[in-house]
Amino acid sequence: MPFDVRGARISGQLDLRNGDITCPVHLTHCSFDAAPDLYAARLGELHLWRSVLPGLSAVGAQFESFVALSECRATGMVSFSSARIARTLYLDRLSVESARAEERGVAVALNHTVIGDAVVATALSARGEVRLDGATVTAQVALSSAQLHNPGGIALNAKGLTVGSDLTARGLHAQGSITLRSARIPGQLDLAEARLSSPDGMALCVSSAAIGEMWLRDATPIEGTVNLRRTQLQLLHAEPAVWPEQVRLGEFAYTTLLPHLPAADRLPLLERDEYLPHAYQQLTAAYQRVGDDTATRLVQLAAYRRHRTTLPAYARAWSWVQDITVGYGFRPLRAAAWLGALLLIGTIAYDLHHPRPLKSGEAPDFNPLFYTFDLLLPIIGFGQEGAYAPNGGYQWLSYALIISGWLLVTTIVAGITRAISRP
Repeated sequence: MPFDVRGARISGQLDLRNGDITCPVHLTHCSFDAAPDLYAARLGELHLWRSVLPGLSAVGAQFESFVALSECRATGMVSFSSARIARTLYLDRLSVESARAEERGVAVALNHTVIGDAVVATALSARGEVRLDGATVTAQVALSSAQLHNPGGIALNAKGLTVGSDLTARGLHAQGSITLRSARIPGQLDLAEARLSSPDGMALCVSSAAIGEMWLRDATPIEGTVNLRRTQLQLLHAEPAVWPEQVRLGEFAYTTLLPHLPAADRLPLLERDEYLPHAYQQLTAAYQRVGDDTATRLVQLAAYRRHRTTLPAYARAWSWVQDITVGYGFRPLRAAAWLGALLLIGTIAYDLHHPRPLKSGEAPDFNPLFYTFDLLLPIIGFGQEGAYAPNGGYQWLSYALIISGWLLVTTIVAGITRAISRP
């Protein structure tokens, strides 16, 4: 038979420390003057529904069935730290406000808790920190439509959280930092339609985590810093507009990026951190997997240009020449355009003013086009350059064409070499 109490006011403290209660405990529409203490207790099933209490402590307790605080209101911390719950923990529509200084701003404490099924905390309202650090949840954690308020502090602390499937937080509204550092979530981290705000600090920290899929679809632009360093994802769904100005991407790895957008829409995110070759390699690989060759080339080109900013002055100059001539090998037709322009300049100039022959009567007929070719192409000879000698400004033009030809050939060779060496 369950212990079933409805509409009662409990004036003293419900003290079950180290107790052993096998029957289900149901408390409905009850009011507590003191926070129940279940420290290290052993219970079967605990169900509080629509009750008001100044907090609850179940540190180290063991529950053989489910635990529910559905639609309750607590004015102090609700703690299941280091507890073991065999089935589901229901915190749906629970309202918690941490008001006591000794609670250090913690509203809900599930740190190092072991839960045999799921945590259902949909529409949870918490003023203070919600702790899930070090917790193990066999199934999923549901925080959809939750309201977490801890401005300037940590709204959700889930460092080292391990779940069996998903962490769903659709429509979550968090004022304060969310940290999932070193979390293990093999299914989805669903932050669709979420609003994350920590303007002066870390809004979302998902570093050193292993997650199947991360969804930020239709989320409000994040206010604050995002840290994705050393995290591994199979799929990331995020619009470019969701990212804040500060995003940390070092060693961030993903396989699939959705929705599929042009490279020009994705590249600005990579510019919000220091130059990281790995970040460009990841984006390149994502486009390669879907066969978007145009986007792949644009990302690789952007990587070379970003790398140029890290080089010393002399190396930047040579890199810049490679960019404007052949686009680092990605735009070979640009070399043809440069060659055509130089040929046109030389042909017109030397057609208007023929250089004098070095040996009168022995030189071949002068041809301004092939004379310019001779100047521009150092490895091909048409017998014109060695037979004629320009003077004055035209001699300086010939020097400029020779130097331009060598630069053009060198950059073309460098571009071809780079193109061949690319995967």
